[in-house]
Amino acid sequence: MSVQTAVVVGVGSSAGLGAALARRFAKEGLRVMVAGRTEARLAAVASEIRDAGGSAEAVVADATRETDVASLLNEVGQQGTLGLVAYNVGNNAMIPSLEINEAQFETMWRQNALGGFLVGREAVRRMLPQGSGTILYAGASASLRARPPFVAFASAKAALRAVAQGLAREFGPQGIHVAHVVIDGVIGGEYARSRFPDFVVAKGKDGLLAPDEIADAYWALHRQPRSAWTHELDLRPFREPF
Repeated sequence: MSVQTAVVVGVGSSAGLGAALARRFAKEGLRVMVAGRTEARLAAVASEIRDAGGSAEAVVADATRETDVASLLNEVGQQGTLGLVAYNVGNNAMIPSLEINEAQFETMWRQNALGGFLVGREAVRRMLPQGSGTILYAGASASLRARPPFVAFASAKAALRAVAQGLAREFGPQGIHVAHVVIDGVIGGEYARSRFPDFVVAKGKDGLLAPDEIADAYWALHRQPRSAWTHELDLRPFREPF
């Protein structure tokens, strides 16, 4: 019997969204591959999942490198079938428009639009022969609206949304479910707590999105029947204005 694999691209701290997604998918019995650029963090998340009784392995990969992406997804085929891919790459940065340099702007585009396309393309190539599979992209408030000082980030996230929409329209009729999740708020993981502690405190109880609860929504998307697929889902704390 072929083992179904979930690949989570963009896994960092155990307290972050990538790790929460990996734990959720492993809990459902999928073999999980956690991918990212920091070996120590990946190993810690994979070990945590195995200690809880799940199946997980860590793979160091840069989503903006075509060869890394192909190699990562080739590993899936050696042990099972690719059932689910979650793309969670792309850090935010608060930079006024007149201070954004070329390298910063391009880096954000590469992490979001280019990496998202490469992972989506390679995932689709492996899912088409089986006629099924799910690709889930992590978006942000900035996917829908650009506000200073986040112009570079917004342009990159908007481009990622376009990638997701294009893939969904092209490959949905062939059995590939592509969905874009707009995270309309701040995720209560290590990234926000370490970099914006005052902001986190100001948000108060229930002011941040819980990574494990976001992961529940991702799993629900993966489990949707074909007759009623969601392409775009927005998630926010009940106290978040929109």
